[in-house]
Amino acid sequence: MTDATRAGTPDAPLLRIVNRDATPEEIAALVAVLSTLGTEGRSSAPRRTPEWSKPARRLRGPVAHGPGGWRASGLPR
Repeated sequence: MTDATRAGTPDAPLLRIVNRDATPEEIAALVAVLSTLGTEGRSSAPRRTPEWSKPARRLRGPVAHGPGGWRASGLPR
């Protein structure tokens, strides 16, 4: 926003209450609901599951075939 815009014209209201009988509690509830709706699309990057906690790490890998396969199955991956 430029200095001329700030000093020259007032900003348009973001919310206009039409019902003159609205209580301050009703207006506060309306503002709270609308403010939460506006922040839904601005979420940060999706959370990634850390590699160490993935369930696939608990699964056993394929057993090696052929001579010495039983020995290879006990070695760390």
